[in-house]
Amino acid sequence: MSASPLKVSKLNHDDLMIDDIIHHFNGIAKTPLHAGAFELSPEEKIEKIAEHFRIILHTLGMDLNDESIRDTPLRVAKMYVNETFKGLIPDNEPAVTQFANDYRYSQMLVERNITVFSTCEHHLVPIHGKAHVAYFSSGKVIGLSKLNRLVDFYARRPQVQERLTIQIAEALKKALQTNDVAVVIDAHHMCVASRGIRDVNSSTVTAEYSGKFLNPETRKEFLEFIRG
Repeated sequence: MSASPLKVSKLNHDDLMIDDIIHHFNGIAKTPLHAGAFELSPEEKIEKIAEHFRIILHTLGMDLNDESIRDTPLRVAKMYVNETFKGLIPDNEPAVTQFANDYRYSQMLVERNITVFSTCEHHLVPIHGKAHVAYFSSGKVIGLSKLNRLVDFYARRPQVQERLTIQIAEALKKALQTNDVAVVIDAHHMCVASRGIRDVNSSTVTAEYSGKFLNPETRKEFLEFIRG
């Protein structure tokens, strides 16, 4: 049975309450959401964010009558809801279809160098890097692009890298119906590079291993693949 996305817009709240939606959406590594997280539609969120962003820009001293900046609040609001933080909308969760492993491939499958664009939840500045994921088939496989889409879905929300790594691993376990999953993320944080210490050379590496990947030899093989 494949994991199916939760369609909030079609939910009957008599059957499934907001708390149940949040429980489903959070999984094990919880994204901090308040009880009203899904009460507004994307369009309503865009309208409210644009309104608040006008106040922010005005407070900073910007002239919102200027042609160049007049539409910036709306542009930012659309970007936040539809792109940067689209992973906060359950309707955007990728549908994952499983296929029988007819070719009986029994070795490790590795998808490396998956682009990660996320946002540090502490300063709302970019995190960018690469994710490497691997799994052993439990009898089913999924399309390779779905691995990329799952990574992107969980990255597109305010994040800390540790949580992101665990969320991706848990999503893969659920989609693949196996515990034999590994995830490594190597990323640069603009909160380190563009402010504070301003170190542009450092990167942060996080990992989550389960199932067969807890075996040192299997884990070593995976790490050799992604270094290649």
